[in-house]
Amino acid sequence: MSEETKDVLRISLDDLQSVATPQIVAPTPATQTSGKSYGSIYEPAEPQTLAQEKANFFLKAWVYLGLAGFVGAMLGWSIAEPAFVDGPGSRWGNTWLIPLIVTLMCVGFAVAESIVERSFRKAAIRIGIALPLGVALSFVFDFIANIIYNIGLGVCAQAGVQTFHNPAVWIARALAWAVFGVAGGVVYGIIGRSGKKTGYGALGGAIGAALGGLIFDPIAFATHGGAASRAVGFGLLGMATGISMGLVESALKDRWLYVTAGPLAGKQFILYKPQTSMGSIQTCDIYLFKDAEILPQHATLLQKGDRMHLIAQGTVYLAGQRIHSSRVLESGSILQVGRYAFRYQERLRS
Repeated sequence: MSEETKDVLRISLDDLQSVATPQIVAPTPATQTSGKSYGSIYEPAEPQTLAQEKANFFLKAWVYLGLAGFVGAMLGWSIAEPAFVDGPGSRWGNTWLIPLIVTLMCVGFAVAESIVERSFRKAAIRIGIALPLGVALSFVFDFIANIIYNIGLGVCAQAGVQTFHNPAVWIARALAWAVFGVAGGVVYGIIGRSGKKTGYGALGGAIGAALGGLIFDPIAFATHGGAASRAVGFGLLGMATGISMGLVESALKDRWLYVTAGPLAGKQFILYKPQTSMGSIQTCDIYLFKDAEILPQHATLLQKGDRMHLIAQGTVYLAGQRIHSSRVLESGSILQVGRYAFRYQERLRS
């Protein structure tokens, strides 16, 4: 083509300014959700997948209940021991040693769960309930334990047992001290407002306290008696009672939520009540803290017959799908509430 036949397109600045640019309006998504979106820019955001976090060892029930029992028993011993008299005679420490230890163990069991869940308001309320209840039950159960122990010693005497080095005497003490564990378990269940929790706590407490009573005399012989033997013996009593309560409760549970991600990863919430609330206020049964996206009353777990229903008041995802009203949970269901992830479990039934 020759140079003369070429068409030359010339555009001036005035021509550009006179051109009207059409305005493109993006469609508004029907629902706005938080999180990252990896699809179309107009699609609602999908929930962020939360990786399963390493379980916190101290959020296991047998661990924090064992620590609570140990701390409570040692605190009671440290208060009463200076006024305790070995041998003939007695002071107020002789009267109050066991009741004070049992009372503070009860308080420890009552508030331990609230403390690990960072619900300090609930812990304060539970202290106000557990303290007078523990005092009353400790004296009642101490009276019962003394009766059982004296009967046991009488049986040992009739069997020809002549010394406290005989294991038969240790068994008598173990049976008597099991009563103290029952007291701790009863307060633990009453505070939790569950008859089933009371039963599990009483059974676990009895087993743990019996083990503590069984080794008390051998410890006294090894440490040659006195304050040191009582400190070790009562400390192990409190720890064994708490550990046993946690293990029995976990072994006999029917339904529970296990936290797989979030600040409480490793904690399990046993679902005793017909209705369990989840939210960002401390009065909720499951208190979810450090997340601004969680509502004060965010979700409710409602047991109807043999089925557990999840009712969502806020944003809740079940297996990655948002729940808009309610859903029935199956064992193994994965829930996401804000930065928390849970696995719902049910005990297999034959």
